[in-house]
Amino acid sequence: MSLPNPTCNARITVGVDVPKATLEVALSQGAKPLVLSNDEAGYAALLSELRQRDVGLVLFEATGGFELACATALQLAGLAVAVINPRQARDFARAMGYLAKTDRIDACVLADMARTLLARGDLSKLVKPLPDEQQLQLQGLVTRRRQLMAMRQAEEHRMQMPGVRQRRSLNTIIKALEREIARVDNDLQAFIGANHGEMAALLDSVKGVGKAAISTLLAEVPELGKLSGCQVSALVGVAPIDRDSGTMRGKRSICGGRADVRRVLFMVALVALRHNPVIKAFYQRLLAVGKSKKVALVACMRKLLTILNAMVRSRKPWDQALHSG
Repeated sequence: MSLPNPTCNARITVGVDVPKATLEVALSQGAKPLVLSNDEAGYAALLSELRQRDVGLVLFEATGGFELACATALQLAGLAVAVINPRQARDFARAMGYLAKTDRIDACVLADMARTLLARGDLSKLVKPLPDEQQLQLQGLVTRRRQLMAMRQAEEHRMQMPGVRQRRSLNTIIKALEREIARVDNDLQAFIGANHGEMAALLDSVKGVGKAAISTLLAEVPELGKLSGCQVSALVGVAPIDRDSGTMRGKRSICGGRADVRRVLFMVALVALRHNPVIKAFYQRLLAVGKSKKVALVACMRKLLTILNAMVRSRKPWDQALHSG
């Protein structure tokens, strides 16, 4: 879903902080702040208030999903809505001299930040547009699978502790988790087959890219195939960041981006080093010119991502001859 293109001369911007059960709403230009319930009644009251005004942008920060229902309701009503990373909001607050942190201050910071964003011509690059209902369902399934996998891993680690009395309980929970993981996997693959079958087949044609990686890419990188290779690498966080000042040339490193996607790409790259001749040759070539194994592996992650991005954009499956250069 594309982000609306509001103009920078709109009368007000709105910041909405979502503690959990309430909405703390700040409006620019000195309008009175609002505190509403985080439910259908609160969304209706907020919409009623905003429809009386010329709103340029409503800005939320991600709060574990508590903000999505309100943000979606506002977007469906035709308002320009964006959700940003909390780190971005906090960095902006410090830059503007907001040292204290309360729900009301956070809402005011978001309103000020929204006005700053409206003045930029590259707004669509700075904020992540809201996913549609289909994307939300896919993200929910992928997130739930990740949670279940983490719980199973934690129980398996506990099995290594001394003492046998708790092992029966641990085995029971592990088996229950495995059944639930299998059920969620079936739901996830059925959903992908029904809604993203063509793209999943393209990604599956690459050696090293398995079902878990495909589901994560489809859920967490909906921009895949819509951006350039450099842009998608920066988005995920596998592009090296310059750290130079004057004559000093700092060490390049990766940071930011989407950590869950990076973790999956790391595992995909490890598998590809053994089974994908293109990635294996690329890795060996980097080692031969003196790159460390860690740097070479991150470069393989980036190369894999750019290849997948190009495949989705061109709608063409894996072609070893095309990617061997």
